[in-house]
Amino acid sequence: MWLAKQYRNCRNLAFRGISVPEDLSDLSDIDSKEVPALEHGIMQRDVDALWAHAESIFRSGMHPMVSLCIRRGGDVLLNRSLGYADGANHTQPCIASLQTPVCLFSASKAVSAMLIHKLAEDGLIDLLNPVSHYIPAFAAEGKALITVYQLLAHRAGVPGIPDDVPIDLLFDHDAAVAQICKQPALHNDGRVLAYHAITSGFIQAELIRVVTGKTLNEYLDEVVRKPMGMKYFRFGLERMDHSKVARNYSTGLPNIGMVERQLSKILGVGVSEVVDISNSEAFLSAEIASANLYATAEEASRFFQMLLQGGQWQGKRIFTPLTVSRATREMGKPQFDHSLIILPMRYSAGMMLGLNPVGLYGPKTHYAYGHLGFSNILCWADPERDIAVSILTTGKPVIGNHIVSLFKLLNGISNTFKPCVDMQHIYSKVL
Repeated sequence: MWLAKQYRNCRNLAFRGISVPEDLSDLSDIDSKEVPALEHGIMQRDVDALWAHAESIFRSGMHPMVSLCIRRGGDVLLNRSLGYADGANHTQPCIASLQTPVCLFSASKAVSAMLIHKLAEDGLIDLLNPVSHYIPAFAAEGKALITVYQLLAHRAGVPGIPDDVPIDLLFDHDAAVAQICKQPALHNDGRVLAYHAITSGFIQAELIRVVTGKTLNEYLDEVVRKPMGMKYFRFGLERMDHSKVARNYSTGLPNIGMVERQLSKILGVGVSEVVDISNSEAFLSAEIASANLYATAEEASRFFQMLLQGGQWQGKRIFTPLTVSRATREMGKPQFDHSLIILPMRYSAGMMLGLNPVGLYGPKTHYAYGHLGFSNILCWADPERDIAVSILTTGKPVIGNHIVSLFKLLNGISNTFKPCVDMQHIYSKVL
């Protein structure tokens, strides 16, 4: 017992983890409305095993809060949270609940992209038109022919903001748009895939403003949030909700050398600075389409469930089936991403797609679509398995001792929810 405690203390020190108590019962919040898994032909012990993997992620000390929601066939089979909303290393921490909003970081991009697809659905834009057709200033420095579709697919040629531009630019929409518009393009024809961590969101928000006259949140409220009855699910939070949000933490091994340089190139600043900024009042109050949607795990899962249902939610038409298909359709074969520099990525116009034999969402997830958020946030739908999943976390490790538990959770989800939909039949249907 003593040796185990000493080991945990040394591990937490090395990996910058939080201290975790033996008994997690006081830190857990479980939805009383979870539907028994057996109603979907799944053993309850298998679903409980998935939650055990989530508990293991928390026990690693890398994530002060873990929240998980899984829907099958529209029913919530698992909706639980575990850990601290704030004060994880304090003597009197604030315990998280199912109603604690979490910043989705880059998983926000899936939502903002769907808003752009809604503009196309309503005939307000054409995805194949150049961005400069709607925002003339974007034509500068070789970007005149870059299309809206290429912007959504991370091929706009402006993946990052120059090093000499202050990070405060994030909180000034007009200045950010002006900076991105005047930047030279990496290319002028959209041929290079390079993940746009921040920049694409500002141009998307500007497209919404130009063609509708509405802010990002006003349009989100109209299209998604209010029709779907969301409590949070907005970019930034109203001031009265700032005290409820889950705090983000720098955890994991310190990032050094090439790892830190590449992350700084993608994010604009170092990881620790990103975490500090994400906890600031300015960030909480801002509207950043590519980075700061706040939601609960259930709300994120609800959004992807709506997409699984062809854009419909409780009798309300949010998007047409054709719009959902257009937004989730693969835009090309897996390719090397010049920003992320990881395994070949599959993208649609707004989503990160699953992959066989193993992808972002676990093994054999070729038909899955969704988005990754910094650093272990995953929100997706898998039409082959008829599931909508959200995994929300608040630690920001790049290298940590949680990785095995995270892989076990993703692998467990794929193995527990076997394919149940004939995708070839789906692909043969006319929308």
